[in-house]
Amino acid sequence: MKPISVEWVAKAEGDFAIMERECRARKNPNYGGICFHAQQCAEKYLKARLCEADITFSKIHDLVALFEQTLVVEPAWDTFREDLAYLSDFAVTFRCPGESVDKESALDAQSRCRLFRNVARNALGLET
Repeated sequence: MKPISVEWVAKAEGDFAIMERECRARKNPNYGGICFHAQQCAEKYLKARLCEADITFSKIHDLVALFEQTLVVEPAWDTFREDLAYLSDFAVTFRCPGESVDKESALDAQSRCRLFRNVARNALGLET
């Protein structure tokens, strides 16, 4: 893998680890944090795949826009369109007052992130 892709993967794995730890928290779990880190993990895996394919991308957090760019090299990922659209909202919308996330949504985000992470890692030649 290219060095920049390795960096994106390392950062994605950091977000994945935070998401997983927060999901195991028994006292005061941060459901918004779980969703945010699920989104961040998916975003960074999309960017890692784009880097591997030498596809330039903007500094955005919109998973759907990034996803659309990856379809050129990963057409089978089209099955993740709905999952990535769901996760994309957690980049900004739920980080401000007035919006909140419940346990069910957090566990859903975790599940969607895990599935996409496994596919992305496989595409990058990494263990799942």
